[in-house]
Amino acid sequence: MTLIFIALLGLGLHRGLWNQVQAVPPRPSIWADPGPRVSKGSPVTIWCETSLQADVYSLYKERGPEPWMTSTLQASSNKTRFLIPSMSPDSVGRYHCAYSSSRHWSERSDPLLLVMTGEHGAPSLSAQPGPVVASGGNVSLSCSSQSTLDTVHLLKEGGTGPPQRRKSEQRSHDGKRQAVFPVGPVSSSHGGTYRCYSSSSSNPNVWSQPSAPLHLEVTGVYREPSLSAQPGPLLLPGDSLTLQCHSEPGFDRFALTKDQGPTPPQSLHGQHSPDFPLGPVNFAHGGRYRCYSGHSLSHVWSAPSAPLDILIAGKYRKPSLSAQPGPSVPWGAIVTLQCGSEVRADTFHLHREGSLDPPQQLHLQDTAAPRQANFTISPGTWGHNETYRCYSSHSSSPFQLSQPSDPLELLVSGLQWSLNVLIGVSVALLLLLLSLLLFFLLRHQHQSKGRTSDPAQLWTPRKSPSMLP
Repeated sequence: MTLIFIALLGLGLHRGLWNQVQAVPPRPSIWADPGPRVSKGSPVTIWCETSLQADVYSLYKERGPEPWMTSTLQASSNKTRFLIPSMSPDSVGRYHCAYSSSRHWSERSDPLLLVMTGEHGAPSLSAQPGPVVASGGNVSLSCSSQSTLDTVHLLKEGGTGPPQRRKSEQRSHDGKRQAVFPVGPVSSSHGGTYRCYSSSSSNPNVWSQPSAPLHLEVTGVYREPSLSAQPGPLLLPGDSLTLQCHSEPGFDRFALTKDQGPTPPQSLHGQHSPDFPLGPVNFAHGGRYRCYSGHSLSHVWSAPSAPLDILIAGKYRKPSLSAQPGPSVPWGAIVTLQCGSEVRADTFHLHREGSLDPPQQLHLQDTAAPRQANFTISPGTWGHNETYRCYSSHSSSPFQLSQPSDPLELLVSGLQWSLNVLIGVSVALLLLLLSLLLFFLLRHQHQSKGRTSDPAQLWTPRKSPSMLP
């Protein structure tokens, strides 16, 4: 009897606890449309949603005991909205919502932080050393402002995490306030669009206008493409030029950069075509170019291609070009081409007409007179009767060349005679080999016939015992 009483008592307690648990509806979810950061004077809608049907929803602000808004529905629904028609500093803060289902109130939702933007002037956002950074490298995002606001917020568009926040410090040289956000080692996930805002620590949810967007481009994630020039890397003013970026299949976005000294590229402007028309060219088109390949709607790129130098000729007076010992040389000999300039120059370029390769280049360590360079042409680097021109330039403007020298044609003497001798020797050796082969073949046949036609060599009779002495 006692055991039955204890069992019934335990069952009753269990049902009571279960009813208490079932009496508390699940926690709702809360979000803002169009988002939790709202510009000053704009409307915003706060949504409260649950998995159950509810009759009454309440919106709480800053964990106050009383609801900030209450929504009583004519018909039960699993969500409702609270409209703020015009965003103001009084509307910022943390919001929670709850609902009533079957006369039982749920727990409050997780907090929603509502921020107002546009109260102060926009700060500026920059990247050091630049917004184009190689995978594995480091970059610093610096947000600066002329205002007295002492807090900075950094956001990445589409990011899932909360904004980064730092105290700003006043710079001594210009009086601006600045906060620096180190980023790195950089990976593909860091690529994207960033903005920063400023606020005061006394009112941290009232922000300034957003800074201009900063696009952080991450390179080196994919294999590098190759870059070529059509019709070639050496041109005259007015010529047409197209740079072509060649990548592996699957890439649909390409970017072209021009080196600006030691400064890394400051942007990558992608396009769908791998061809970059640059003509008609002028001296400003001269420079060192690289290209990148990537995918649409992405801030992740390949490694840069090998550099391609575009040279524009016609800036200075033409140099002279001569051959030593002369333009007519025996086949197989080595010739020296001398390029000399009457104007100040420390770099000389030798180009073979019809070649798509960049010109050979020699830089003079000693710029004192005579201003000339010697190019040694070996037999393995030139063909039959090639035509050459040379150019001069100065290291201060290495991509602007002089006018081309007069053409110099190298004539290879003795080449035909050498070829005839080589052909004659080859034919003689071939005839000798054929003669030896025929001789050995006939000899073998003759020996084979001799063995089969002589019976004495095939059978020798044995002597009988009577014939023995």
